[in-house]
Amino acid sequence: CRQALRSAAGPEVDFARAEREHQLYVGVLRGKLGLQVLELPADESLPDCVFVEDAAVVCEETALLTRPGAPSRRKEVEAMKKVLESLNLNIVEMVDENATLDGGDVLFTGREFFVGLSRRTNQRGAEILADTFKDYAVSTVPVHDSLHLKSFCSMAGPNLIAIGSSEAAQKALKTMQQMSDHRYDKLTVPDDAAANCIYLNIPSKGHILLHRAPEEYPESAKVFEKLKDHMLIPIANTELEKVDGALTCCSVLINKTSEL
Repeated sequence: CRQALRSAAGPEVDFARAEREHQLYVGVLRGKLGLQVLELPADESLPDCVFVEDAAVVCEETALLTRPGAPSRRKEVEAMKKVLESLNLNIVEMVDENATLDGGDVLFTGREFFVGLSRRTNQRGAEILADTFKDYAVSTVPVHDSLHLKSFCSMAGPNLIAIGSSEAAQKALKTMQQMSDHRYDKLTVPDDAAANCIYLNIPSKGHILLHRAPEEYPESAKVFEKLKDHMLIPIANTELEKVDGALTCCSVLINKTSEL
């Protein structure tokens, strides 16, 4: 826990609690929602490897292996490559040493990509993503005061962007709206961290939203509770948040039926 990267000093991570919260998260995906879950082996030499989202961007049958912005995280991509190869995806590797890209900076709306230009992701990384997913428009969004683009936004429905209410989050949303030919609905929550949620559309279950627990962000939870068409599942993330982790960080969702 002490070796994990963090943008600001703060309370120490309670490892046992972090483990329990992560097990509940995996349990919801596998047990409650019936998804097939592939767990990567833990690597004690890579303290941030729980944040698998940063190592790959997967869309349809293509997986782009990223080049994380923090040099200490680059080796995480190796385990991700093995598991994605086992799914027979079309693998693209980011080999340009001038490029950096964290998956936490990539927001796929179903129509297009927004890529945050942050401390971890640069213009060259965004260009390689655009080259990889040529069927989709790719727009860049400057990210200030946050680690990643998805530190303050995510998709909360097919056409719905959840966004924090800070000035930086609202400014980024304005940029996204100006860049896009499409009009998205927005769901503004008081807390930036709570705007990171996981939307799923599962054929037998409909619209599902995993969002931060009411005991963590009570006012933001009230906003999510207004979404009457969604199955809402609150998930606590108190410990990983201390090292800049959010709900989307801990999984890579792959829309693929596979016999594992």
